[in-house]
Amino acid sequence: QVQLVESGGGLVQPGGSLRLSCAASRIIFSFYGVGWYRQAPGKQREVVAHITSGGSTNYADSVKGRFTISRDNAKNTVYLQMNSLKPNDTAIYYCNAARSIGNIKYDYWGQGTQVTVSS
Repeated sequence: QVQLVESGGGLVQPGGSLRLSCAASRIIFSFYGVGWYRQAPGKQREVVAHITSGGSTNYADSVKGRFTISRDNAKNTVYLQMNSLKPNDTAIYYCNAARSIGNIKYDYWGQGTQVTVSS
């Protein structure tokens, strides 16, 4: 059974940093595009950052210049470095891995990790 496990969340003061990790098992992560999403209370889930299997990255405007997504294929892990955190970054952060082979789409989600930015 494929598993994505997020870690690294927690409570941090405004202006602080956290690094989230998403570790995959039973899939070769390097074949997948991987995204970090977040969902704040009462809001829809939104994409924060995405990295393709080739290493190209994209970011939501709200996090550009503050967040960095990267991948370590040898460790089968994708990271989200979050700097200059703001209270409105508070959310549950989820990792998603997706790829398509022909007409078949493979799509996996982690269980989420809570990030709280508060003084």
